[in-house]
Amino acid sequence: MKHALLVAALCALIPNCLGGSATPASSGGRPVVVELFQSQGCSSCPPANANLAVIADRADVIALSFSVAYWDHLGWKDTFAQPAFAARQWDYAHGLGHLQVFTPQVVVDGRRDGVGADPAAFARLVGRGSAAASTPALALGGDAVTIGAGPAPAATADVWLVRYDPRVLQVPIRGGENGGRTLPHRNIVRQLVRIGGWRGQAERLRLPPTPDPILRTAILVQLTRGGAIVAAARD
Repeated sequence: MKHALLVAALCALIPNCLGGSATPASSGGRPVVVELFQSQGCSSCPPANANLAVIADRADVIALSFSVAYWDHLGWKDTFAQPAFAARQWDYAHGLGHLQVFTPQVVVDGRRDGVGADPAAFARLVGRGSAAASTPALALGGDAVTIGAGPAPAATADVWLVRYDPRVLQVPIRGGENGGRTLPHRNIVRQLVRIGGWRGQAERLRLPPTPDPILRTAILVQLTRGGAIVAAARD
């Protein structure tokens, strides 16, 4: 019942909450990229995880959950954390003008952020979509991604390969602030790799083999050092 009420509350605030073919929230006509930085050792993170789960299947959103290890010293080591995910969050801290990182943190399109634990604030943050006026086209096919030509960024943009697990993963927590709870996770990122750059010209980049066939693939074209995401697609 509690989950159903949360879904209803978020759906009332976010258009196309349950997916479908309605116009994407992004004004650039591409999926909105919603990144959650969270930790299994953070007692404030489960509500943000629940909010991300509500939008995980939306057609106009790429919802990604990055686990970080900042709270491991409290008695529980996060089972999905990787140093690359913490480095990405620090890039956002610098790009968004923060002196520190925090969890939970939701970053939308690399342009704005918030805590993400309150359903209404989360819905407003995601519902604003992307401020991008135009984006290069992306096409994922087989073992490659094709990036169309577009306005050249001031510096070479990074092309990121993200592979994530779309299943609901139930993780028993046996220590730390969430000890004794079983926490559900959605769209947990398992691989983050920079596969190339983009300067405005059309590009075709090969994708490395997936480490697990269950994982889904997303491609993000992003200004360097935690800048705005200018193009995004998923398989």
